[in-house]
Amino acid sequence: MSDTKPSVLFVCIHNAGRSQMAAGFLTHYAGDRVTVRSAGSAPADQVNPAVLEAMNEVGIDLSHETPKILTDEAALASDYIITMGCGDTCPVYPGKKYLDWVLTDPAGRGVEAVRPIRDEIEGLIKSLIDEIDAKNAVV
Repeated sequence: MSDTKPSVLFVCIHNAGRSQMAAGFLTHYAGDRVTVRSAGSAPADQVNPAVLEAMNEVGIDLSHETPKILTDEAALASDYIITMGCGDTCPVYPGKKYLDWVLTDPAGRGVEAVRPIRDEIEGLIKSLIDEIDAKNAVV
């Protein structure tokens, strides 16, 4: 962990669904206690509309977000790198905490199919915040 506030990078292929939901939840629950980034190895043109709708249902507006390309700079600036299906294209750097969340890809699915993915991500984010808080409490 860095000497400043912890930082998390969420990575999936298109940065249009899972990683956007995860970043939205972490920002919502952790506020400015954590620096949040998301990126994709092959970013889409826009965030999945069904993801936007599903997140709006829980009070999180992602309409201002756009998919971003994964860069070495973003990875190097992050304490946690959480992958969600980008496979071998995700970079590996020493000193980073890597987690791989195996989640269904919401691409091409309607909001009914996205809701359970959203809810699973929310639970994972709450556990992640608990882990980050516990590590930061250790002096």
